[in-house]
Amino acid sequence: MGTTDLRRFAWLSIAAAIATITLKAVAYSLTGSVGLLSDAVESIVNLVGASVALVMLTIAARPADEEHAYGHTKAEYFSSGVEGTLILLAAASIAVAAVRRLLAPQPIEQVGVGLAVSAVATAVNLAVALVLRRAGKTYHSITLEADGQHLMTDVWTSVGVIGGVFAVSMTGWLRLDPILAIAVAANIVRIGWRIVWKSAHGLMDTALPAGELEAVKAALASHLGEGVQYHALRTRQSGARRFVSLHVLVPGTWTVHEGHALLEDVEARIRAEVPNVTITTHLESLDDPRSYYDDQLDRRDPPPPSVADRDVAV
Repeated sequence: MGTTDLRRFAWLSIAAAIATITLKAVAYSLTGSVGLLSDAVESIVNLVGASVALVMLTIAARPADEEHAYGHTKAEYFSSGVEGTLILLAAASIAVAAVRRLLAPQPIEQVGVGLAVSAVATAVNLAVALVLRRAGKTYHSITLEADGQHLMTDVWTSVGVIGGVFAVSMTGWLRLDPILAIAVAANIVRIGWRIVWKSAHGLMDTALPAGELEAVKAALASHLGEGVQYHALRTRQSGARRFVSLHVLVPGTWTVHEGHALLEDVEARIRAEVPNVTITTHLESLDDPRSYYDDQLDRRDPPPPSVADRDVAV
């Protein structure tokens, strides 16, 4: 998918954040609920996160160049990492405001109108979250996936806040409002940490997901009955881009043409199973002992020749 199309999703997220900030701020001003305030603060985080996502998606879509021969797709991990960190900071600010209100409870006013406005904002977030999550999975974008996950968390947060504020109005127990805000902050921490953790794993060249890795191995297994072996299989993901490298061992009597034809078929099968994949293959001979010393990340040194071998060499 092109750069412009992915940026359109980011612009949609920005528009939704601006709309929900406005609506939730109105809801808070009408009611004075710290729970609704916490909801509005999270929407501000949504706006910052969506803005960062727009920048990072633009960078990630740049073509490979001399300084970035493997492309710029890893930029998406910075976006999701920033968004996860912002979520954690928002949770801290919500918790501080909630504790203050817990120590000094205040009545909630105009509950009906305030909750109606907040419900509209929640509906906007729900619609956009579903679009972003679907786009993230379809186009393998961790940025859109993280943004959609964040918005969906905001939706459930808003549902809880709305229910809590309504319960306060029915029971008159004012401390229920800040208690609910603290619970919201705890949930936000959980989601934020998960996003940060996933981003860190991406920056550390984590292997492909189990399903995609199995698909790669299945494509290779289809050739194993032809006297072919493979080793040094390594995979990693960089945003929407996947990378697969491996060594394919064939009988030493094969011609270059036969070996190349095999590699072309192997690579075609892997590309059919794994999207956005770059494959690097290395052809080796089953009959050459040196083929078995480079199956690790660092090449192993072959054992020194025996005395008999040295005598033969002389």
